[in-house]
Amino acid sequence: MWPVSSSPFARYLLRRLGVSALLIVGVTLVTFVLTNLVPGDPVAANLGQRAAENPATVAAYRAHYGLDRPLPVQYATYLGNLLQGDLGESQQTHRPVLTDLQSAVPATLEIAIGAIVLSVLIGVGFGVVAAVRRGQLADSALRLVSLVGISVPTFWLALVAFYVFSFQLDLAPGSGRLAPATTPPPHVTGLYTADALLAGEWETFGDALAHLMLPTLVLTLYTVGLLTRFTRSAVLEVLEQDYVRSARAKGLPGRTVLIRYVLRAAMVPILTVVGLAFGALLSGTVLVEEIFAWPGVGSYAYQAASHLDLPAVMGVGLLVGIIYLVINLVVDLLYGVIDPRVRIS
Repeated sequence: MWPVSSSPFARYLLRRLGVSALLIVGVTLVTFVLTNLVPGDPVAANLGQRAAENPATVAAYRAHYGLDRPLPVQYATYLGNLLQGDLGESQQTHRPVLTDLQSAVPATLEIAIGAIVLSVLIGVGFGVVAAVRRGQLADSALRLVSLVGISVPTFWLALVAFYVFSFQLDLAPGSGRLAPATTPPPHVTGLYTADALLAGEWETFGDALAHLMLPTLVLTLYTVGLLTRFTRSAVLEVLEQDYVRSARAKGLPGRTVLIRYVLRAAMVPILTVVGLAFGALLSGTVLVEEIFAWPGVGSYAYQAASHLDLPAVMGVGLLVGIIYLVINLVVDLLYGVIDPRVRIS
């Protein structure tokens, strides 16, 4: 690890934070411009066509949400409110966008954490086995599994899982985070499984875990395929290096060579893919959340886009941008923990 007082690392961190702040401003600008270029009338989308034909109603609606001002003024107002932590008011829910996101993010975070943990454990393990047994039956079988996982659309997997496991076999709940008769646990983290454990509500924990199974399984299958293929390629590349051959020639056990030499070197590119995959999961899987009626970021973004809810769309866009910036920063810092060459440079 770097010492806290290390000036090169401090300068690097400050530079990255400064660039990230500029990128966030750029994200707000791009999101604002693209949102306002979308064809359609937000008044008709939110109030209906009859209300949109009433000039007084249209004028009142546009004045309430600031849509009657010039676009540069709207953007400047949006940035000013953003500095105060105000993302605006949703035109659909009539609540602050920040409040809506605070409710949606934990729901997406709950399935994203489960999916990425399972994907890393299974995908990296499968990739290592496929690389070590290159050209053998296990390699061919795992490559086929990974190809199927990447090729099959996630929405199709979600529909099949819903139909088979929930509708036909009745092995898992089909929608929502909890059964209608179950009361949510006391709010601490927003993650129902964690909050239920903290409150000691075991029945609620079991219900929340059962509802997590299908969406987490669907997201895991796709991510496992991606990680398996990439891990296999990364490990194969390291296995061809001279220092790996030298370690084997010295008589070191195969497990020691694999863990200390091969995996450590291969983890840098693998970590990049894991970070991107986790960012994709956190930014919201729209179709999967819609199929399972999961009230997460993806479902919220879909509803906002369907109703031309401009503040909500911009709020989701800003959230996604921040997610990727934070994940990229964390991944870059972890590079130095894994690879001393990055730490020295």
